[in-house]
Amino acid sequence: MQTGLNIELISPSVSNFRVDKRTLKIDVNVENPLLAPRYCGVTISGITVKPSPDWLQNRLKSIGLNPKNNIVDVTNYVLHELGQPLHAFDASKINGKIIVKTLPAGTKFTTLDEVERSLHEEDLMICDKNGPLCIAGVFGGKNSGILETTTSIFLESAYFNPVSIRKSAKRHQLNTDASFRFERGIDPNITEYALKRAALLIQEVAGGEITSDIVDIYPKKIEDFHVILNFNNVNKIIGQELSKEIIKNILASLEIKVSSVSDAGLGLTIPSYRVDVQREIDVIEEILRVYGYNNIKFSDKLNATVSNAPRTEDYKVQNVIASQLNSQGFHEMMANSLTTSSYVQLSEMLKEEHNVIMLNPLSNDLAAMRQSLLFSGLEALSYNINRKNSDLKFFEFGKTYHKFESGFEEHKHLTMFITGNRNQESWTNAQKPTDFFMFKGYVNGVLERLGIQKTQILPLKSDVFSEGIAIGFGNDVLVEYGVVKKSILKHFDIKQEVLFADFNWALILKLLSNTIKFTEIPKYPEVRRDLSLLLDDGVSFDTIYKLARQTEKSLLKDINLFDVYQGKNLPEGKKSYTVSFTIQDNTKTLTDVQIDKIMGKLQKNLETELGASLR
Repeated sequence: MQTGLNIELISPSVSNFRVDKRTLKIDVNVENPLLAPRYCGVTISGITVKPSPDWLQNRLKSIGLNPKNNIVDVTNYVLHELGQPLHAFDASKINGKIIVKTLPAGTKFTTLDEVERSLHEEDLMICDKNGPLCIAGVFGGKNSGILETTTSIFLESAYFNPVSIRKSAKRHQLNTDASFRFERGIDPNITEYALKRAALLIQEVAGGEITSDIVDIYPKKIEDFHVILNFNNVNKIIGQELSKEIIKNILASLEIKVSSVSDAGLGLTIPSYRVDVQREIDVIEEILRVYGYNNIKFSDKLNATVSNAPRTEDYKVQNVIASQLNSQGFHEMMANSLTTSSYVQLSEMLKEEHNVIMLNPLSNDLAAMRQSLLFSGLEALSYNINRKNSDLKFFEFGKTYHKFESGFEEHKHLTMFITGNRNQESWTNAQKPTDFFMFKGYVNGVLERLGIQKTQILPLKSDVFSEGIAIGFGNDVLVEYGVVKKSILKHFDIKQEVLFADFNWALILKLLSNTIKFTEIPKYPEVRRDLSLLLDDGVSFDTIYKLARQTEKSLLKDINLFDVYQGKNLPEGKKSYTVSFTIQDNTKTLTDVQIDKIMGKLQKNLETELGASLR
């Protein structure tokens, strides 16, 4: 303990520890000493389980712990007093001897919180001949805990492998005081002392007798660490020259022994409990910590190097689209790339075997890297909708992650989400819900801003849409967009319609041309003419669009669908499209005769090729 005071720390005495009788011996077998380098235990009989005395309860409450009973309270007290976790088993529930080992994967085990857990093959367990009693160093089992009827206990004090404990605690989402200390490393040479301290306290608050010799399985003693400390390195890293005497005094206050001395440096012996000090740089950090950061003198001048890393073209393109979407009322979101692996069940396009699973997840909800940006976006929508913010327009640039036999892959995407009303209600504007055609305008606006042309409609492969469109370049899909299925929205407790677009951003960047072509602002007026066409149900607007472009390539500037009608007064199997055609000549003003000629040619080709007729 470093307090800044030159006072010796007095440890509690255990000189009164003695074996009263040897009537309850429980043998211990450690099958894997690498995972349990030291294991100690002793039995105590004739105890009375009851509430702890006030002094013990008050001390536990002062550090935020709730008293349980006198036995459990003593183990918690010694844990915080000495830093050594302990565990008490009901000795009457131990069949045969204690066995420290791992169990086959999938073995079921119910912990003290009455949760049945499936064990991993690397989980170290405390067992008897009938099965597991405790997850070593992490959490006790339901069937071996201390009850009011318990009269004899087996008290455990051990040193477990820190890495093993940390993995088990993370796998089972169990963060206990014991695992917190074990996974950071404790003093392996305090194990027996802590056991004696706890046994004496238990006798004090619960009565009873010590009824066995201490079992101490310690096949290979963990030695102190040896480090060579160079004086020049100390001064170089700290940035100030410290005298050798100051360094030696600081090391002595930290109980680090000097085993050899030379002009260049010191040979040091570091106590085994200082698992955080095993290298020269660790020792230097400790010297600086004790010497005091405020005692280091700094120059009045501050030198710094300013980085001038140019932004890539890809970033510039992304920024252009982000600015455009912002100007259209979209908010940029950044969702977590970690998500639950169960989302793959919501779409047949996603596969369980393609999940990139975390070896050490923070929780089950953050156990996998996302294969789609849809579900993390829906989480954000749901969060906002549940807080009465239901008119939303989001976009996100993010990556998806996939595991294949050939290795791991990640792909960049741009996604867009719209839900709710398109504008806030006011005295001038009534609320209007967003719709597919409005969303289509935003999607096409992204492609137009990027200058991507010669696209075509492709079959929609994604099964997350109840209706939608896929736009491609050649056989590659650039973007899929449409209305998200209600079955998926229900999973996120979203009851309103959600429109979603997913751009293959990596492919879009490949198609971009670095050459920007500018054209003169037209000097002559454009003319709009509309046609109301009666067509078969199977004819899409994309078909009309392509045919019109082929019919008039130079003067036809724009084609828009602004009305669709199906139902009453139309023949069965028919629908009505009202399409606008914008015509313009950059060299002169078109006459009515020229415009009628172009429209007549368009009408004729529509009738011939698509069976269209004017309404």
